[in-house]
Amino acid sequence: MNIIRVLVIDDSAFMRKILTDMLSSDPVIEVVATARNGEDGLHKINQFSPDVITLDVQMPVMDGITTLKNIMQTNPIPVVMLSSVTEDATIKTIQAISSGAVDFIAKPSGAISIDIETMKQEIIRKVITAASVKLPSQQEERVRQNIIENPVNELAPYKQTIVVIGASTGGPRALQHIIEQLPKDLAAAVLIVQHMPAGFTKSLAERLNSKSDIAVKEAAHGERLRRGVVYIAPGGWHMKVKQMGSSVFIDLTDEEPLRGHRPSVDMLFTSLAPLKEVNKMAVILTGMGNDGANGIKSLKKHDKHTYIIAESEETAIVYGMPKAAMATNLVNKQAPLHAVSRLITQLI
Repeated sequence: MNIIRVLVIDDSAFMRKILTDMLSSDPVIEVVATARNGEDGLHKINQFSPDVITLDVQMPVMDGITTLKNIMQTNPIPVVMLSSVTEDATIKTIQAISSGAVDFIAKPSGAISIDIETMKQEIIRKVITAASVKLPSQQEERVRQNIIENPVNELAPYKQTIVVIGASTGGPRALQHIIEQLPKDLAAAVLIVQHMPAGFTKSLAERLNSKSDIAVKEAAHGERLRRGVVYIAPGGWHMKVKQMGSSVFIDLTDEEPLRGHRPSVDMLFTSLAPLKEVNKMAVILTGMGNDGANGIKSLKKHDKHTYIIAESEETAIVYGMPKAAMATNLVNKQAPLHAVSRLITQLI
């Protein structure tokens, strides 16, 4: 692998040092420069031409959101945001990753030595991933001509329909693209697992709700699913569904992470599989790894009419999860991002 040149932008000298040490500990990463704010960072970008940027959300002089907009408009480079888990910071972080940032890291708090060590492998992994992604600006327009025909396979003729969606890296932007286009009166409940830590999913739900006709909320334990509502799994909790009579309810659990994830796409999909007299549709979007593949197998095993959609490689920022879904040979349709909401609506 080629050396990944990284620019660290953070107003804290302590964090600049910590991040530099963390990233430099990996042999494929070189921190070529650091910057104390966004304005300084933009100068350093021109000077050092980094492959990846780590960018603090909250800084004086020029904050992370303004800096990100400048980067995406003038010289798109993969950006990993760094955020504290305050309400204002989580809102701005969701805004950033919906506006072009590849991913984010929650800054350490409390027991610094423990949190720092936990953070080290995560930021190395996310920077390495960021170096290989396709930025939206580099891929969007060339796939507009790809038209989705009316789907051949139809859902089973039940009165109730549930759509489940799984996403990871690049997911918030992809979800915004899809949810914004769903009609307010969609005749289905939509459940989403987006790999994201506690504190950020509420901001994601509120952002999507403010930008969409359809209602979007963070899921609550025990609530009954309703048509025309999108439910997002809270960070740090698994989201499953349970059926009681003709009604389906949300079941949030704090069971151990499943293959490193909580919430887990596989766990949501698998819980949907045994439901009776329910039309089922599953969508796998951009993300690292293979979360969702086992859930697809379970869905199809219980109900062959379950309709599976995977985002196509041409629009997926990271083609890991959709690729693993395709490898099951159970996907009904592979579709570019801009066609997914239309496909969902047509099927329903």
